[in-house]
Amino acid sequence: MALPQRFTYTLDDIYALPDGQRAELIDGRMYMMAPPNARHQDIIFSLSRKIADYIDANKGSCKIYLAPYAVFLNADDKNYVEPDISVICDKESRGLDALFTVFSRLLENREY
Repeated sequence: MALPQRFTYTLDDIYALPDGQRAELIDGRMYMMAPPNARHQDIIFSLSRKIADYIDANKGSCKIYLAPYAVFLNADDKNYVEPDISVICDKESRGLDALFTVFSRLLENREY
């Protein structure tokens, strides 16, 4: 759920959150994140294993990073996400090659 929009949030607000509290920042709107449940974790694990098997079978050099892993979008201080799975193939470019997020039916009406 987005916090009431009184002003635009930035990375400083993300960093000021209490330890253990996670949130994403999209166009200056902060979305609090609940801890994942067991089913969510099972899906993430299975999907990341399949991706890793594909990378290995094709002798790829890509690396997989599981959440929490910070991804900064648009090179600004108003966009920050923690995808469930991030795939990076060229660490020198600092680019993200793929990201995966598993959504719950509880989030069907959430606007991004």
